[in-house]
Amino acid sequence: MNKNDLIAAVSDSADLSKADASKAVDAVFDSVATALKGGATVRLVGFGTFSVTQRAASQGRNPRTGESISIPASNQPKFKAGKGLKDAVN
Repeated sequence: MNKNDLIAAVSDSADLSKADASKAVDAVFDSVATALKGGATVRLVGFGTFSVTQRAASQGRNPRTGESISIPASNQPKFKAGKGLKDAVN
């Protein structure tokens, strides 16, 4: 399922126009991204938890040339599925 499929599914299940469903899906994604960027954790009970983890700087190797490269520290988004989502999948 891609974003357009998700918008169509939201449109059908919530009886919204595709334009309104698109705005709703975009608003949810933007809200989650903004919260994570601000350092917050987003908990959706029954679905899962979005958080940010710190990845330390490290040394890597270019596989093509074998040259050593420096990988800078970064923030990485992380998702942990909740019980409701795990039960729905299994």
